Amino acid sequence: MTLLSRPHAVQFNLESVRDDFPILKRRISSSKPLVYLDNAATSQKPKAVLDAVTQYYECHNANVHRGVHILSEEATDLYEGARQKVQNFLNAPSSKEVIFVRGTTEAMNLLAQSYARPLLQAGDEVLISHMEHHSNIVPWQMVCEQTGASLKVIPLDEYGALNQEAFTGLLSKRTKIFACIHVSNALGTVNPIKDMIQQAKSVGAVTIIDGAQAAPHYPIDVQDLGCDFYAISGHKMFAPTGIGALFGRHELLDAMAPYQGGGEMIKYVSFDRTLYNDLPHKFEAGTPNISGAIGLGAAIDYMAQLDWVAVTEHEQDLLEYGQQQLSELNSLRIIGQAPKKASVISFWMEDAHPHDVGTILSHAGICVRTGHHCAQPVMQHFDVPATVRASFAFYNTRDEVDALVEGLRHVRKVLVG
Repeated sequence: MTLLSRPHAVQFNLESVRDDFPILKRRISSSKPLVYLDNAATSQKPKAVLDAVTQYYECHNANVHRGVHILSEEATDLYEGARQKVQNFLNAPSSKEVIFVRGTTEAMNLLAQSYARPLLQAGDEVLISHMEHHSNIVPWQMVCEQTGASLKVIPLDEYGALNQEAFTGLLSKRTKIFACIHVSNALGTVNPIKDMIQQAKSVGAVTIIDGAQAAPHYPIDVQDLGCDFYAISGHKMFAPTGIGALFGRHELLDAMAPYQGGGEMIKYVSFDRTLYNDLPHKFEAGTPNISGAIGLGAAIDYMAQLDWVAVTEHEQDLLEYGQQQLSELNSLRIIGQAPKKASVISFWMEDAHPHDVGTILSHAGICVRTGHHCAQPVMQHFDVPATVRASFAFYNTRDEVDALVEGLRHVRKVLVG
């Protein structure tokens, strides 16, 4: 069952939702309300998540899987319960297909080394897109250098959308892996990922999707998408940092060698040989991020009780309102205006470096991201060194958009006069 169709979802109430996030009550310099518009970098955490992590440490703290005492059994139940929540969130067929990782970056490196490196050889191709986060570029560059495979790139158009005709033309029997971002962190572009997965699979490619930016905004159904692997990062979706999950089809994960060696990922060890553990534990060497997994499970519970039709409508309203208001500012250029976008607005102001813009806004209590957003090829495509990025979550408001606009007017006065 997907997030949208869960029967116990309650009506979305913006004021009530904001009350769930303690940090949103903070004031900057004792006077200015916090305006947090950096959600694509990391989201804030509701009290339910904070309480779940605190309760674990106060009441259940122990290592998982290996103990027979009561605390270890409780911690194991909480940890494995969180895995089942991720399974439900992604609509994965089995909890054994859910691997806990530090985040999407670790998931991509795991796949590059455990899946791709033994498979690829000279003449093979890995296909990615021009809008990828560095974590979905560098691991594939590394594995191509290690194996002699070639890296191919789907180009962007002037609006920040992928050129679908070029994508189709790049696919061939040589395409062994198609690795693509679901939603661009730098542009907000929502890719037609289901259709792209189907096309890639038609030539026999294994499909790997970076869902870090999609998971906070949209229901994810890996069975409906038809992908082979899908990765998420907890801290983007209201959970703690240092935790994420990788979905992978059972037969693929089962055939892969472990990414790391150590405790828990083994059944038997001698100096002659080692027998690896069953899924999912084969890929979770050492003591895991137990509290992070529990926090991720709590975040999923929190998201599940929201009306996601209303949430999506609210975020789309913030995006459209924000783009309209920003477009009325002189000497401001919005970077990336694809037909379908998540709630991300990147922009460039003439005669104002993004870092200066971000610093001045910060003095007014407004938090935005500035820089290349770990997507330098995107910046090169649009011929800018960096952008200012305002990214919204469901707890943001139109008033905060207005505060951003007023802040940018002040920036213009300070920097240009």
